[in-house]
Amino acid sequence: MRKKVVIDTNVIVSSLLSSNENSATVRIISMIFTGNIIPVVTDDILKEYEEVLRRKKFSFPEEAVSTFLYELKRRAFITKPVCSLIPLPDDKDRPFFETMLADDEAILVTGNLKHFPVHERIMTARTFIDFFIA
Repeated sequence: MRKKVVIDTNVIVSSLLSSNENSATVRIISMIFTGNIIPVVTDDILKEYEEVLRRKKFSFPEEAVSTFLYELKRRAFITKPVCSLIPLPDDKDRPFFETMLADDEAILVTGNLKHFPVHERIMTARTFIDFFIA
């Protein structure tokens, strides 16, 4: 069964920086392209992905970033976030949290659990892999 997943930007960056093809973050991104994961995104999340992946400090090749974003969008379920009044330690994470809340099936995968409230549908890439894949 394909899982709907809201993927925090830090998971994508970690995946693209990793040289370990078996790392949980790399496996998450690979699962998008094998059709095992449906990325759930909003326009704001797509804008953040684009802005972060094009930062000079990462030195990702422009063609690779463009291809990645194009292919991700092609496979994504684009939705509208719901408004939540739940306080978050970093308001920059709100689009990911509110997008997860917008879809009862979506799981939020992040490398920063401390930025979100404890919730059964918020987990690390490793936990997601261990729980749903292994």
